Amino acid sequence: MNKFEKYLFLWVLLCMVIGLLISQVVPNVANVIDSWQVGGISIPIGICLFLMMYPALLNLQLSELKKLRNNPKPIILTLISNWIIAPIITLVLANLFLKENQQLVLSLILLGSSPCTAMVLVWGKLANGNQEQNVITTSVNTITIMFFYVPLVSLLTGIQNIPIDRLMLLLSALVFIGLPLALGIITKKILTQVKGQEWFDLKYRPFIGKLSTLALLSTLIILFALNGNVLISNFDKLLLVSAPLLIGFFLVVGINLFITRVAGLEYPEAIISVIIGSSSHFEIAIATAVGMYGVGSMAALGTTMGLFWEVPIMLSLVYIGRYLRQKGFWKSPKIVDRKRMTADTVGDGS
Repeated sequence: MNKFEKYLFLWVLLCMVIGLLISQVVPNVANVIDSWQVGGISIPIGICLFLMMYPALLNLQLSELKKLRNNPKPIILTLISNWIIAPIITLVLANLFLKENQQLVLSLILLGSSPCTAMVLVWGKLANGNQEQNVITTSVNTITIMFFYVPLVSLLTGIQNIPIDRLMLLLSALVFIGLPLALGIITKKILTQVKGQEWFDLKYRPFIGKLSTLALLSTLIILFALNGNVLISNFDKLLLVSAPLLIGFFLVVGINLFITRVAGLEYPEAIISVIIGSSSHFEIAIATAVGMYGVGSMAALGTTMGLFWEVPIMLSLVYIGRYLRQKGFWKSPKIVDRKRMTADTVGDGS
């Protein structure tokens, strides 16, 4: 991880401030940008979110899924956290804190129902986790989100009697997951055949990864430029939605730490399970909220705050994991792994 990625939270905060300033200095910018829509989807936001998703889906490796049978426990624990624990905790907290605001409740449902498939690759690398497991798990998440995301959001919103546009929900999943997934598979196949696997892994994918980070920061500037007046006039709502988001993160992280310890996982696998099981796919959540209610809506605000808090929490989790490793929180690695872990510790300065 380079220094830019290491201080990602600072760049996220800076882009939010820039967006707010734009909203105040150029007040008509929101109306102009919001007018660029196709089928209810904001074109600028759509392009940025697509560019955020496409690089992550280049990591999909269906051939690696056969390795699941060799060590399925970490993947199973992660799936349970992603599709059962996190959605339930999120729904309960949304009811406790946001019951009177349906759009904010929806924003938490969207975040809690979408397991991460992108930034976890960065966090896992920084934590010196098992990157092979990281790729396999993100590949599994990419597949499961195509099948489970729309039904789960429909179920949870139905329980809360929140009216949603299920066609827009399905369209968001197809545009922001299905389309990048298909394009990722096609371009990967073509480029590896033409330029070779080494060029794809060492040149193309790193370049596209940087583009993804740029798209993330651009999305924040656009969202906060569009939502500036809403944010400033509803600052109390920021604090209100932040409470269940933060409590939810702490609860899910704590449960995943406990489960991976009880299950007897070793650090390289445990930390990946905790990171992936505790993070959310904010790209699809933001896209869905914007598609349903617009870029200036409280739903869009809520999902954007999910992104704001997730970055520092995931960075903190990386260092918490390192600390717990040193304290022997998880099962000791096997001898062959201990040598690798020692090398990693020297390399990261722990």
